[in-house]
Amino acid sequence: MKRSQINTLIRDAKDFFDAFLFRLPPWAFWTPEQWKGKGELEIVRNQLGWDLTDYGAGDFEARGLILFTIRNGNLAAGHPKQYAEKIMIVREGQVCPMHFHWAKTEDIINRGGGNLVVELYGSTTGEELSREPLTVTVDGIPRQVLPGGTVVLTPGESIFLEQGMYHRFYGEQGTGKVLVGEVSSVNDDTADNRFHEPQARFPEIEEDEPPLHLLCTDYPDYV
Repeated sequence: MKRSQINTLIRDAKDFFDAFLFRLPPWAFWTPEQWKGKGELEIVRNQLGWDLTDYGAGDFEARGLILFTIRNGNLAAGHPKQYAEKIMIVREGQVCPMHFHWAKTEDIINRGGGNLVVELYGSTTGEELSREPLTVTVDGIPRQVLPGGTVVLTPGESIFLEQGMYHRFYGEQGTGKVLVGEVSSVNDDTADNRFHEPQARFPEIEEDEPPLHLLCTDYPDYV
């Protein structure tokens, strides 16, 4: 992805968050210069902040995600925080690909805007898609879903996803962009994503202009 495209998407994200009165912490708006010398902060060590990916597909509108990690622990470093929180924007028809987590459990929450479609499978011992029905919890109420079935979350609804539960999600066509929250156990995007079809978690960036704000993957180069 070009840095200019990333900068445009971050500007759009800030406007979208503001429209829902969802406020980010002050450091979300730091310039690259302001990050210098901040390498020991929890923000940097636990990969908080802006995160954007096209999953290596080169078509962000069709397959991609922009998110902001607000808080997170770090199990490898012995950090005491045992939870994480993200805020995301999912566009109509924009797919977050099929994957599960070995360690993380999470609530995916529709915070507002359009409807979020969540497609689900269980997993086999060989980490393939299970052909058995599965039971998920939607706002505390169990619901049985057939393999490959979907749960449509309207604003205010949430779904609990267990370890090993394959899921992909996208914005329902015709309903608008979705403000999506995630509350989870500690998040590790470097080692805890099992994509059903292997793909990159983080994008390759073509630096055609300076960063507006740093992505969490930019910290080693700028901090």
